[in-house]
Amino acid sequence: MHPLTRQIPLEPAQSALLFIDVQNFAIHRNSIEFAHLNEQEFTAQYGWFFEQFYTNTLANMQAVQAACRRAGVEVMYTTIESLTLDGRDRSLDYKITGFHVPKGSWDGKVIDALAPRGDEIVLPKSSSSVFVSTHIDYILRNLGVKQLVISGLVTDQCVESAIRDACDLGYLVTQVTDACLSYTPERHEYSLSAINGYCRQITTAELLAELHPFTQA
Repeated sequence: MHPLTRQIPLEPAQSALLFIDVQNFAIHRNSIEFAHLNEQEFTAQYGWFFEQFYTNTLANMQAVQAACRRAGVEVMYTTIESLTLDGRDRSLDYKITGFHVPKGSWDGKVIDALAPRGDEIVLPKSSSSVFVSTHIDYILRNLGVKQLVISGLVTDQCVESAIRDACDLGYLVTQVTDACLSYTPERHEYSLSAINGYCRQITTAELLAELHPFTQA
């Protein structure tokens, strides 16, 4: 039995990696989320976010994904996507915010650079927390998952919501800090500090080192 601590190394057989909202809607210039912005507006509002993602964060996500696959860790994804074409099933918060990703749309797909492989599980969600608008808890328990690794967008929104809910449901959560990203460095760092008491926080390099013994097949 583990001691009462969050600082538990991953055991691949009881672990899953969850990518949150790394999809066309959230991080592609041509998505419906950014279509209304001209280049000047886009650069002013999201320039740092996109540059940081494509310069650093994406490579970290790809490294985490590859290492988890080699180590036998279940790899899963959730994306913002309605169950309907008109989005009538979305949460009230998403309706107020204006988030609308129609069922089956390109915007709802995981980006090509991080695309699911084989039968890796993808769960469409219509609320901030994947634990609220999907049956992920049921799936994780069926898979025997006790440790959940989280990477994704946006650190202080959907990522943070998932971490809190997962912890309250009894999972040991590991957040890969440099494989998450928010719209500004200040928001990202503040979220990491705020959520620190809920999860184990490690870098991509630390996670790769931890999984290294399990990837030497």
